[in-house]
Amino acid sequence: MPSLNCLGSLMPSIRKLMLVVLLPLVLALMPGAARAEKRIALVVGNAAYQAGALATPANDAGLIAQTLQAAGFDVVGARDLDQDSLRRALRDFLEKAAAAGPDTVAFVYVSGYGLQLEGENYFVPIDAKVARDSDVAAEALRLSDYLRPLAALKLKAGIVVLDAARSNPFVKSGPPLAGGLALVEPEPGLLIAFNATPGTVAPEGQGPYGAYAQALAEMMREGGLPLAGVFDRARLRVNEVTKGAEVPWHTSKLTTTSVLFFERAADAPPPAVSSEEAAAIRARPLRELPAQEAYAAALERDTLDGYSEFLAAYPDDLMAARIRAMVAARREAITWRRTRLVDTPPAYWSYLRRYPQGPHAADAHRRLALLAAAFEPPATFTAMAYDVAPPPPEEILYIGRPVLIFDDPLFAFAPPPSPPVVFLGPPPPDFVVLVPPPPPIGIFVLPMPIYRPVPVWVRPPAYVAPPPNNVIYNNVHNTVVINNVTNTVTITNPAGQTQTVAPSAAISPAAAQPAARSPQTATAPAASAPAASLAPALPPSVAKKAATLQTQSPQGGAAQPSAPGSATTQPTSQPGKPLPGMKGSPLPSMTPGAPTTPSAAIAPSGPSPASRNAKPGSAPSQAPTAVTSTSPSAATSPAPSSPPAGGGAKPATSQTPSATAPSAAIAPGTTAPPKRKTPAQTPAANLSAPLPSAAVAPAVRSPRSGEGAKPVMPTATVPGTPPPGGKPLPAAHGPAANQAPPSLATAPTKPAMAPSSPPPGATPPTPPHLPAANPVTPPASAKPVTPGAAAASPPPAPAPKVAPPQPKGCPPGKTMSVVNGQPVCK
Repeated sequence: MPSLNCLGSLMPSIRKLMLVVLLPLVLALMPGAARAEKRIALVVGNAAYQAGALATPANDAGLIAQTLQAAGFDVVGARDLDQDSLRRALRDFLEKAAAAGPDTVAFVYVSGYGLQLEGENYFVPIDAKVARDSDVAAEALRLSDYLRPLAALKLKAGIVVLDAARSNPFVKSGPPLAGGLALVEPEPGLLIAFNATPGTVAPEGQGPYGAYAQALAEMMREGGLPLAGVFDRARLRVNEVTKGAEVPWHTSKLTTTSVLFFERAADAPPPAVSSEEAAAIRARPLRELPAQEAYAAALERDTLDGYSEFLAAYPDDLMAARIRAMVAARREAITWRRTRLVDTPPAYWSYLRRYPQGPHAADAHRRLALLAAAFEPPATFTAMAYDVAPPPPEEILYIGRPVLIFDDPLFAFAPPPSPPVVFLGPPPPDFVVLVPPPPPIGIFVLPMPIYRPVPVWVRPPAYVAPPPNNVIYNNVHNTVVINNVTNTVTITNPAGQTQTVAPSAAISPAAAQPAARSPQTATAPAASAPAASLAPALPPSVAKKAATLQTQSPQGGAAQPSAPGSATTQPTSQPGKPLPGMKGSPLPSMTPGAPTTPSAAIAPSGPSPASRNAKPGSAPSQAPTAVTSTSPSAATSPAPSSPPAGGGAKPATSQTPSATAPSAAIAPGTTAPPKRKTPAQTPAANLSAPLPSAAVAPAVRSPRSGEGAKPVMPTATVPGTPPPGGKPLPAAHGPAANQAPPSLATAPTKPAMAPSSPPPGATPPTPPHLPAANPVTPPASAKPVTPGAAAASPPPAPAPKVAPPQPKGCPPGKTMSVVNGQPVCK
């Protein structure tokens, strides 16, 4: 009995132990679909190369990024990255992938110029200067340095797409580089895809998108298509669209076959050919298929054995010459890959014996020099045994070309037939011709095309973890049009019903459906997400660089094209900091004569017509009316706390409250910025108060020369406190904002010395003003004095001195006065 009691007391502990041991085992045996799959992606499109711009890579990257968003990927993307930005972006993504966990699918797409050197593939940043082969390693990024760490993370799947096999403008002197990209063997867990078969280059596209990117996006949207099928069918579509000029390639060592971009619903319409019938046709030997189907089957398999089987079955077919070129390129690529892996002098001598003028002959010589071996082999050496046969003489014609392009006029290949529907159906009607995307809205941001919805029976897999803040994913069956000017999203559902909403509503459609709103309503500051966030987010390091560039440059970076209507970053004052040109703060550099458009966020208002005609000293008949600006940035940018340097308005001839522009803060003796025609400032920006009018002084010219002189209305100065140089400064009158600017109230600026004889011909700056008691009204007979009259006639007699009251903040026994437009205690 004691033993039974002891056993009974141990039963709870035994149950807990069994639960701890068995629970992980049960979870491990659960199917992968039952666990949430996280999807992340990095998309880069380099087009603005200094060595020669490309037409489509940025657009291609935007199209692929949008398709990945619809499939549930959390996408970061950028365009036109230099070397430092590109390296940092790839490192950012590796860190993100490491934190994502093992149930993650990572997708990397890069489009631009690619190079191969000594068996390694490189992606070229836009600022690369590659004049010789020795510049490649220093100027471009070796992709294996990032693919190996990605494979080491042991993710569910890693997919790397290089849309970079192009004819390039690099290495114009010295030993040449082999064309296209080098054949590689992926690490376990990776799939690697090229836009063109190894050793060949693709023609530059004529439309807004490259043939490969458009075909890949089309096949990714096909519901229920496995990952290998996506790339196989993309190859068929590209070969059809380019008339055989481009043949994509991919190789895979994925350990899972359960990756689907989209699922196909059970109620979806049946395919034109059943999956069973298609599988049976694909499994048949090529000699049992008609020549057209045999060509499509060989192209879909894309293996050296498959192409050789076609040539054995149809040696005289019109497609036989094209297939021989494919065999020649693949045979040479495999031979070089085997040679490079061995990396010994006998291996390179063996390659040169087979291909003395081959594409990689210069690479073989470079490796022999590095190994301190002679280029010419000795009389006897052990030749390397390859697993592919030597090239027949007819293949040397194709391999001997400097760059192998399948549409080379020298070859005069017949165009290939369209693939039979059993291998590839026609494209969706709305995916045949895609319109160009709107211009990108900011520096580094990808251009985003108008989203084309997938059919209602196609949807992202249910086991995919929803990505954050993804408009496309949340509207996968709706047409989405993003207006970057009005910061609105127009969504049209399959029934044709349309509504225009703020970005925040589009990102969170689970909330109450918002009513359609006008652009004016949607552009209110209440919108929680800017239009820029609807494109893929920038990689963290790239976003930081973009913010820095936008702060430094008023145009957000001269090297980056900007969209029409996109907001332009303007330098603004920060709370608690002096305006540009005050307290030692430098003025931003400006190019004289450069055209500038004032941002609506800082657009000042003009005075009323009545105030324009008011006489000096008279009060305005009504408050100034704000002028609504038509600048697109008015829709997205709140008004800054102060206008940018150099954007101040000219002194108004009416007695209208005017804002103190940064140009007014320039002390005499400094160089004023060039005169710009801008509307008058709004009262909301008015930081000035009137000075007491004591006497009418002649008009003062600005120290700036080279501009037409204009008569200026007489102004008043504080009695007994003439500015340095004896020249009175202009002052505005009218309804006073009865407080001094914060910068004046806290720390007066040290006055600067005025020039003894200012040059003629410039509009004078308007200084800050202070409130004053008992202002003296100028005589009624006071008239504006022209510059010529000011020089010919003596100044009027000064008015009686009126002692100003002691201002708050001056110590006992001292009074306040204005020197050079600044308050001081004397």
